[in-house]
Amino acid sequence: MTSRVRALFGACAIAALSTPAIAENIVIATVNNGDMIRMQKLTDDFTAKNPDITVEWVTLEENVLRQRVTTDVATKGGQYDVMTIGTYEVPIWGKQGWLVSLNDLPAEWDADDILPAIRGGLTVDGELYAAPFYGESSMVMYRTDLMETAGMKMPEAPTWDDIKKAAEAMTDKDNEVYGICLRGKAGWGENMAFLTAMANSYGARWFDENWVPQFDSEAWKTALDDYLELMNNYGPPGASNNGFNENLALFQTGKCGMWIDATVAASFVTNPTDSQVADSVGFALAPDNGLGKRGNWLWAWSLAIPAGTEKEDAAKKFIAWATSKEYLALVAENEGWANVPPGTRTSLYENPEYAKVPFAKMTLDSINSADPTNPTVDPVPYTGVQFVAIPEFQGLATATGQQFSAALAGNISAEEALANAQDLATREMTKAGYIK
Repeated sequence: MTSRVRALFGACAIAALSTPAIAENIVIATVNNGDMIRMQKLTDDFTAKNPDITVEWVTLEENVLRQRVTTDVATKGGQYDVMTIGTYEVPIWGKQGWLVSLNDLPAEWDADDILPAIRGGLTVDGELYAAPFYGESSMVMYRTDLMETAGMKMPEAPTWDDIKKAAEAMTDKDNEVYGICLRGKAGWGENMAFLTAMANSYGARWFDENWVPQFDSEAWKTALDDYLELMNNYGPPGASNNGFNENLALFQTGKCGMWIDATVAASFVTNPTDSQVADSVGFALAPDNGLGKRGNWLWAWSLAIPAGTEKEDAAKKFIAWATSKEYLALVAENEGWANVPPGTRTSLYENPEYAKVPFAKMTLDSINSADPTNPTVDPVPYTGVQFVAIPEFQGLATATGQQFSAALAGNISAEEALANAQDLATREMTKAGYIK
């Protein structure tokens, strides 16, 4: 070999050694909620610790996210390496073999620190199929200044009658202040999440013990009538288009006296950077009707890995980072303890710094009071508080939600909406073989 050839080989070897390896790119599909937006802003911390991994985000509105990830995971399309999914999907998809087990996350991730109610909803036959990014129930968020002006005091555990009286007292439509804001946008995870939880407290059920739909019951009629009365008399205009994010914006700009929704919203409505009413927000448990069930739900937005990915190891590294104790500390360091993703870890609620956050205890009490194994007053054959944990629920509840949203918009009556829901549910459950 000539000296020239040797020199050429040597130069190539040095160049090869000095060229960095191509980073592995993972695609993460997530919902456009505030905590996920914050996670994206902090991703530099992950990539600094994992320079061999790059992250690409696909951020979508809740209903669109659900459609896309459901299609992708069912077909093993491989579009996404990490998916943000909820407590409804995890047990169903885990049983179908669509998700990768996370039982082998590092020991320091500390699976035993996850709140039992949250961890149980993400586990199938001993396998953890998703890691919770934040957990939530629902509760009443209300304007303390408006309550004081009205000469009223919100009970810590109000009834629906208490809510109606407060909504009436706080409504000032001439000044665009509405006594109550509730979800009206159609969707199984939008208006039907709220209405199903509300209906539970009225003694209503989706199905009886033989899977026969119950929308023709008196309990459903009373629940829907009260919901429509609240929204028509004391709610904002155009409420049939309002979901979580729309109502959050209304509350933050001082347009809502009360908002009954996800406990995770507490950090946003009390953040003075974003909320015009941050210094005058109070919290109470979701309402009841004296029947033993409150109108609150149980949910976790969690990160999971679809079985179709070719980047499982990199995806697990990201999930372990985003759902770790260290991530909570990172958020606290950057934005304060009030903005830490709530509702996932026991250690967070044992932290004396977090205990100072005004909504911390109410969030934990709300999560612990929800019982997905016994969600209703009368017995039912299903689990799930604001959803029914069967594959058919997603499509059925979306169609039902469209009926109730149409009733809120004034396009059909409450009676028509309930009759249509009963017909839809009866057809679907008969077709799927639940009703013989």
